[in-house]
Amino acid sequence: MAATGLRAFGTKGPGWLQRSPWAPLSAGFCSRGPAGAGRPELGPRLTSARQRDGIRNIVLSDPKKRNALSLAMLKSLQSDILHEAESKDLKVIIISAEGPVFSSGHDLKELTDERSPGYHAEVFQTCSEVMMLIQNHPVPVIAMVNGLATAAGCQLVASCDIAVASDTSSFATPGVNLGLFCSTPGVALGRAVPRKVALQMLLTGEPISAQEALRHGLLSKVVPAERLEEETMRIAGKIASLSRPVVALGKATFYRQLPQDLRTAYHLTSQTMVDNVALKDGQEGIKAFIQKRKPIWSHIMPGHWEEKRFHLASIHLRGSGEPSGSHRNTHLRPQPPRGAQRV
Repeated sequence: MAATGLRAFGTKGPGWLQRSPWAPLSAGFCSRGPAGAGRPELGPRLTSARQRDGIRNIVLSDPKKRNALSLAMLKSLQSDILHEAESKDLKVIIISAEGPVFSSGHDLKELTDERSPGYHAEVFQTCSEVMMLIQNHPVPVIAMVNGLATAAGCQLVASCDIAVASDTSSFATPGVNLGLFCSTPGVALGRAVPRKVALQMLLTGEPISAQEALRHGLLSKVVPAERLEEETMRIAGKIASLSRPVVALGKATFYRQLPQDLRTAYHLTSQTMVDNVALKDGQEGIKAFIQKRKPIWSHIMPGHWEEKRFHLASIHLRGSGEPSGSHRNTHLRPQPPRGAQRV
């Protein structure tokens, strides 16, 4: 069985998670809005979320439907990710799932011709928003996978910053076999694995094992199922122990420099290093190393950077009046040299 919220949600098992309850996120923060107008009826929450010691655990909680990424599921996941995203108390997010399937992808019942093209567009647009939200989020997002991840479920794994999976997990983009090519999953997949590997998965729909996924770069680490929770929490705990502004700056800059040419990438990252040194936590870390002591992080962002803070809600595409992909992470963005192409 896949991890059910890191055993922090009432199951028994070893580990420090049992010793203290996780703090539930504030009630009602992930409301999906009214039903009607082609929207699904409101029902039980399809995700659950708890946070402790800077680590937020979001669990896909619809195992009877193989954790399908229905519109309601996507909106619930989106809301869980967005909740108090700028709080310095949030350091890292883990996305896991109940049941033997991490996620089977989109709910095909929502994609029949009984629904309008507008509804179909909303499903795929919302899914794209969630995937971009993960990359643009100031804190790292970790996928903890124990089971099958297919189509948009595989896309979700590929979109996360770090992905840890059990050695029995598998991954596929089988839409082509159903007459629905996995075009949107291909965006994240094609940026995570070599092109020919992505195309073989997309064109055949055949699954790959966790070991193959690790070898090709879809996963960060593969461990036995009984060690999955422990290893994921070890990684999350390490990140949570670090300076949030330093991690946020580093993550934003890493993605910012990737599509640039070599000269522009070095210009951007060199300026980022200067900005990093200017951070209070940057100086604290350097002085702590010199003085041979542990750093005491303040998690303080300089006041003159406040206007540059990345507002997560701005990446929502609906009603923005801008084309898809026009919103970019401006969080602490260094400026490219004059004449350099912006992306």
